[in-house]
Amino acid sequence: MSVRPAWEVRENEGTTRWFEFRLVFADGARIDALAVVGDGCVCVEEMRAQPALSLDDLAVLADLIEESVAEACGPEAGADGCGGQGRRARPSWPRGPEGRRLVAQEYRAAQRDGADPILAVMGATGHSRRASLRLIGQARDAGLLPPRRARR
Repeated sequence: MSVRPAWEVRENEGTTRWFEFRLVFADGARIDALAVVGDGCVCVEEMRAQPALSLDDLAVLADLIEESVAEACGPEAGADGCGGQGRRARPSWPRGPEGRRLVAQEYRAAQRDGADPILAVMGATGHSRRASLRLIGQARDAGLLPPRRARR
């Protein structure tokens, strides 16, 4: 992946920076993206992919862009609006059995409180709805949550 700073705007004490990304694959597939970084956030403003990306591929691309921006900003990240919160905007979430146990806890707590359990897992993990549903399914498979009720 090639990353190139496009431009930056300094305003008051903050800086907003734009980066151009290009990813070319051996089979001719290509992705071009423009990401903006400011206030500790990374946002993709524009993206073109040939052929089109699936939602799962888009999530992987977002992680790649976030990591590339962190590297491009260097060790002084934070002072210049390059994401002073570390390499990832989402909270750290354990993998494996511990992560499944925590997903089940969040899910059950939301059910107890009358809240949407999927949204609770999304908020706790920082993952998309699709990824959160996958984590909930893994917790069910591990026997930490009851099986889904059949829809009628």
